[in-house]
Amino acid sequence: MDINEAKKRVDELKIQLEKANHNYYDLDAPTLEDDEYDALMRELRGLEQDFPALLTEDSPSQRVGGTAQNTFAKVRHEVQMGSLQDVFSVDEVKAFVERVREEGADEFTVEPKIDGLSVSLEYRGGVLTLGSTRGDGFIGEDITPNLKTIRTIPLNIPEKLPLFEVRGEVYMPRSSFAELCELQEKNGEPLPKNPRNAAAGSLRQKDSKITASRKLDIFCFNIQRAEGKEFKTHSETLEFMEKMGFHVIPDYRVCHTADEIVQRIEEIGQMRRSLPFDIDGAVVKVNNIALRAEIGATSKVPKWAVAFKYPPEEKETTLREIEINVGRTGALTPVAVFDPVQLAGTSVGRAVLHNQDFITERDIRIGDRIIVRKAGDIIPEVVRSVSHGDDSEPFHIPDICPVCGSKAVRDEDEAVIRCQNIECPAQLLRSIEHFASRAAMNIDGLGEAIVEQLVQADLVHTVADLYTLNLQDLTALERFGTKSAQNLLDNIEKSKNNELDRLIFALGIRGIGQRAATLLCRKFGSMDNIIAADADEIAAIDGFGEILAQSVCTAMREPHRIALINRLKELGLNMNYSEQKVSDKLSGMTFVLTGTLPTLKRDEAKEMIEKRGGKCSGSVSKKTSYVVAGEEAGSKLDKANELGIPVLTEEQLLQMIGEAE
Repeated sequence: MDINEAKKRVDELKIQLEKANHNYYDLDAPTLEDDEYDALMRELRGLEQDFPALLTEDSPSQRVGGTAQNTFAKVRHEVQMGSLQDVFSVDEVKAFVERVREEGADEFTVEPKIDGLSVSLEYRGGVLTLGSTRGDGFIGEDITPNLKTIRTIPLNIPEKLPLFEVRGEVYMPRSSFAELCELQEKNGEPLPKNPRNAAAGSLRQKDSKITASRKLDIFCFNIQRAEGKEFKTHSETLEFMEKMGFHVIPDYRVCHTADEIVQRIEEIGQMRRSLPFDIDGAVVKVNNIALRAEIGATSKVPKWAVAFKYPPEEKETTLREIEINVGRTGALTPVAVFDPVQLAGTSVGRAVLHNQDFITERDIRIGDRIIVRKAGDIIPEVVRSVSHGDDSEPFHIPDICPVCGSKAVRDEDEAVIRCQNIECPAQLLRSIEHFASRAAMNIDGLGEAIVEQLVQADLVHTVADLYTLNLQDLTALERFGTKSAQNLLDNIEKSKNNELDRLIFALGIRGIGQRAATLLCRKFGSMDNIIAADADEIAAIDGFGEILAQSVCTAMREPHRIALINRLKELGLNMNYSEQKVSDKLSGMTFVLTGTLPTLKRDEAKEMIEKRGGKCSGSVSKKTSYVVAGEEAGSKLDKANELGIPVLTEEQLLQMIGEAE
């Protein structure tokens, strides 16, 4: 085949594949079976590989990037991607309408507020050339290869404008979220908290093939720039985007009066649970684009729009039982079991009751009619008891462990009741799960189900036994083949080389989280030195108090823990800390991180600050030196502005420490 024949075939394949995409994603009427589609795609990729000159940016083959290492370069937004002013009552909506009416507004759009991740899509000459995250509104990150995996994003548009930039909200449909949760639970991986978090994590995958597997979608809701094209109203821009092939924000409506707007907000609120995607509010915008420019904006939000946020949905149900779960530290945690209710789009039948004080303060009893909701539309919680059942009695967490029958005692300084038996089977399971978790020893493939198998088969009695497992042990278990068994053994072996702070955190010492473990290792440098340290030396670490220091000191001298550490040492686990401080450039400064940063995860930014002598705090006070704010920064940013504390973007932080590009 010569290049002319190849070009003809490539053009035919592109048309077939784009038509198939349109039928499947836009019309919900697929015309090709999956294997037929895959065969056409393989043929196209083969021809583009044989004839590189035929490969174009808008080819259907480019929806999944060929490289597994996206760099997430920084992108400066020419038009700020601002946030919206939130309102929570009908009176606030009416006050907004009255205010902009005085400026001349007489027409508004009301549209659902999709709960996702805001992105920008830039087209030059009709071809998608850049896709980026919102970031802090001014600086985002280049995620073009990942956005190309979303099949409802057109790679090219019919009207070949010199520059066309739209803003959209990437989201994970509820069906895709359910599939992801099922897969991660099966693999023993932590479950995402909600579809929005899952969408954000999927968009920042370095391997765009992983992003493609997450089945993300997008709704576009704004034109940021359009060279060579003018629009009079926002509704006109939505119609134009739809004509260009974009998935446009659904169910938007043009309204003229405050009563119409309020009625539409209520209608959207009523249908939100039946939608196949999450929304967290309704957006009201002035429709006239020229008038928007006159009304203007603050440094954070436009004055011509507001976002009405719906209150948490509450339901009444009957409390049938209070179960007692035993955690890895022996804590007895009460869990309410009630008649299932639909909340935030899912069926809920359980909620944690925290501790005895929580139960006593709310006088929660078995048989009560109770009010439940999802905090932040995510975590189920019992709000209050409405009425007690007949012959009900106050509930008390038992002083006997329900798993092993040992004595359970309330800590003097906490509201927690704990089983005193360190060999309690429940504690063993939770301890191994914690030890293997991503933030601890990060042993991929060692999830809850496999841990339970290992314990039930009498192969593991302490976490040290993980390092004595062999191929024969594992292949004798159900659902283990030779390959999967070897993969797990390789991951266990690999974990021996982890930094010491991971091991310290994995040991499950009460009160020692990831950051505290790192601070201990930076101070003492080795396991032996940590064991030898007294409480005063540990308390001298910035961020430690006397109680936490004594907890560490006591834990590291417990005979069973000393025996475990010695065995882990014999098995070859790393007992030294090699990370070095980079500089003292930020010494004496305290930083507070808030919101989602454009390119750095919160832990990465914290680590960069601490390596240079700075300190990170969870709350803003007069002692705070700087607040580093990203997307959706909340009350901490407001407190910083109130106290006059300098606020940095991620880029300014990187410039301060000398690592900006």
